[in-house]
Amino acid sequence: MLVLTRKKDQQIVIDDVIRVTVIAIEGNRVRLGFEAPLDVKIDREEVHRRSTEAVSEGTTFGSTFDCADSGKGVVLQL
Repeated sequence: MLVLTRKKDQQIVIDDVIRVTVIAIEGNRVRLGFEAPLDVKIDREEVHRRSTEAVSEGTTFGSTFDCADSGKGVVLQL
């Protein structure tokens, strides 16, 4: 696992196509913003786990996120 330190408004770039920005730091909570191509799925770990469990059980699972089109893909704040 790679561990990086970032301050508010700083970014991490993954494979030249995904940008993770530190939006806010409030106490022990960090708000991250993600810019990624539309075909890249981004989930919180607990959402991913429920989705995976639902698929294995043959049920459907849907989520609603605060998304905005940035022209480069989707800006997603979880």
